[in-house]
Amino acid sequence: MHRRRRTALAVSAATLLAAPLLAACGNEAHPGAAAVVGGERIEVSAVQAQAADVRAAQESSPEAAQLVNKSGQLNRAKLHGLIFGRILDKAAEDAGVTVTRKEIQEARTAGRAQYGGEEQLRAMMLQQRWVAPDQIDGDMRQEVLLPKLAKALGVDLGTPAGQQVVGEALTKASKQLKIDVNPRFGAWDDQKMQLGTYKAPWITQVTEFAPQEPEAGA
Repeated sequence: MHRRRRTALAVSAATLLAAPLLAACGNEAHPGAAAVVGGERIEVSAVQAQAADVRAAQESSPEAAQLVNKSGQLNRAKLHGLIFGRILDKAAEDAGVTVTRKEIQEARTAGRAQYGGEEQLRAMMLQQRWVAPDQIDGDMRQEVLLPKLAKALGVDLGTPAGQQVVGEALTKASKQLKIDVNPRFGAWDDQKMQLGTYKAPWITQVTEFAPQEPEAGA
């Protein structure tokens, strides 16, 4: 059970992919938007607000300097997280999967037990995943949703074969959403579930086992 929980934790950490810092300027087609996903805008202000919450939490930590230094690409990580979250929601909707508030609270309770209490859970989320205290429930929701999606697809998220099937579902949802990212921030890769070329060190199995499109001329 712990192995599966760690897998879910790692997979949900895929929302923390990063690349160059996010600027406050939109593109010509969607001024003020960092990205458009499924026809809905992700405003630069929303990305910046999430990053600001994390910065505030980091700066109140005894390890503030170290935390800030290690998260220099925080704004882009948050943009990736917002995009990935909408892809996961789309894949879950297509599979008829939902998450209840009770399930989120149960996941948080399990997290407290695993890390030794609420304070330790918050510290881990902030240090390893750049998640502020008020963002934990949202992260836990994805942690619950991923294995439920796998189950609905008839696979085990803890196996390579299962991860490939989930990766295929996420890629399909990503393509359907026609993700348009401001060129200043790079381009979204449907296959890799990745913004730009940066790959965070904690990127996990689901994207690694996602199907790869053949190279040109292959």
